[in-house]
Amino acid sequence: MVRIDPYKHKEKYFKWKVKTDSQIPHISPQNAHVLKKYLSDMENGFNVASSTKRGARSFVRLNTLRTRIVFLMKHLENKYDMKNILEVTESQICDFFAEMRSGKVTRQDGSLYQSTKDFVRDFKAFWHWHQKISRKQDIEIKDITTDLDTSGEKPKWVYLDENQVRALAESAKPVYRTMIFFLFDTGIRAPTELLNIKISDFHNNFKELQIRDEISKTFGRRIKLMICSEIVRKYVSDNKLTESDFLFKLKPYAINRYLRNSSKRLFGDKISPAGQNYSQLTMYDLRHCSCCYWLPRYKSESALKYRFGWKKSDKIHYYSELLGMKDTISEDDMLVDVTKTEIEKRLTRSEKEKEILQDEIKDLRLQVARIGQLTNQLYKQMVVETIV
Repeated sequence: MVRIDPYKHKEKYFKWKVKTDSQIPHISPQNAHVLKKYLSDMENGFNVASSTKRGARSFVRLNTLRTRIVFLMKHLENKYDMKNILEVTESQICDFFAEMRSGKVTRQDGSLYQSTKDFVRDFKAFWHWHQKISRKQDIEIKDITTDLDTSGEKPKWVYLDENQVRALAESAKPVYRTMIFFLFDTGIRAPTELLNIKISDFHNNFKELQIRDEISKTFGRRIKLMICSEIVRKYVSDNKLTESDFLFKLKPYAINRYLRNSSKRLFGDKISPAGQNYSQLTMYDLRHCSCCYWLPRYKSESALKYRFGWKKSDKIHYYSELLGMKDTISEDDMLVDVTKTEIEKRLTRSEKEKEILQDEIKDLRLQVARIGQLTNQLYKQMVVETIV
């Protein structure tokens, strides 16, 4: 089954390969050779780091790698007259990334790089590949990435609570209304998973959704629809969609533009609790909002991770930042172990006292019954004597 690539990553990657077949602009032939070899291995899943997943890298990842590694090669050539990135020293690469963080190295428009950590991460992956292929030739290469700083601030996003999401959806056109409720309910990745959902993926009269393995970034999963079931069912019926049809046929940029405009109209251009202005709302933000909604409702962490397609628990805090959480402690929770033990002892004593009392009552009843029997016997004996 063909998977929709909304941003055309595959097309962009192969188009770039054809365009740069003879020469890659702005970098030396030596660097171009190294880059092509690296990307070829990543494209085919060869020589990947032992700590990462096996297999070929996605076209999203390949485009990211080739863009960032070209950036590093170009800047290192200009700064150190370095024609081969494999000759970079530990101090040189550390200094370069320090300059990116400080703002000495800036974007073309003069602004700071907000994602230096991502460039560091990708250089580490590249260097570990270099180490691995060299090791196969019995050449030991020093790991110059050990002290590189991979920390960085998390990108800001737009937080909407349940009431705000509902207000946004209710004010939207039918297709966007359905999509907003669907995104909020499922927490599905958008646009990659979202735009690959077909009507055949719904089950149990639209009360359950199957997110197939081939469209998921991590793993397939079947989840319950608790908010949007009826809305989706009506949308499908009104639009006469068939089993083979995709649920939504919208362009990602059009969806995000509509969300931004609607959010700004409803909530203004103020800053949301997650740090980003309401006017910058995107599909990605609704996945965050969904996590905030479901976090206090799921009883187990593993079940929440399954719904969102996560393998690691740190994703829960990354996506929610615990926004929307409430303090749910109760008086019962204040009964610490010592107090509970004392109460249990009292209950045990009460139960024993109750058993003793019940035994005494039983004995008393037996005695009363015995007295009754004796009284009857005496009465009968008196009657007989009187007659005689």
